[in-house]
Amino acid sequence: MPKTKIKNVVPRVAVGAVIVSDNKILLVKRKNPPHQNEWAIPGGKVKWGESLQQAAEREILEESGIHIKAQEPVYTFELIERDEQQRVIWHYIIVDLMCCFLSGEVQASSDARAARWFDKKDLSTKTINSTTLHLLKNIIHFLDN
Repeated sequence: MPKTKIKNVVPRVAVGAVIVSDNKILLVKRKNPPHQNEWAIPGGKVKWGESLQQAAEREILEESGIHIKAQEPVYTFELIERDEQQRVIWHYIIVDLMCCFLSGEVQASSDARAARWFDKKDLSTKTINSTTLHLLKNIIHFLDN
């Protein structure tokens, strides 16, 4: 019996944009899996030929309608999720970059169900993605531990 050949299955590279302005951070409520309906750092997949910074700037404009200037990476992690049979359904390598807000009014679009600026006290009542929470507490120290 011939082996089943898996076609071109490789991890995808994605970016997140960490945008803090006026002591508030921009988060999006994810419309699609993985982590659907959780608040997270906005971002998305890197397209062929795009730099990490270009991808972050494009994704944020698509998801939230604002213009940013992407800077250096601050956090890199893997997201691997499996189904009940332990088959990989998501495998991303995500690079979060610090970004400067330039202009625009936040308006959710693309694959964001909602997008808004949060100050520290606003976040205590929201369902925040665990990786985003780790970033906010331990990497950029936006929240207290």
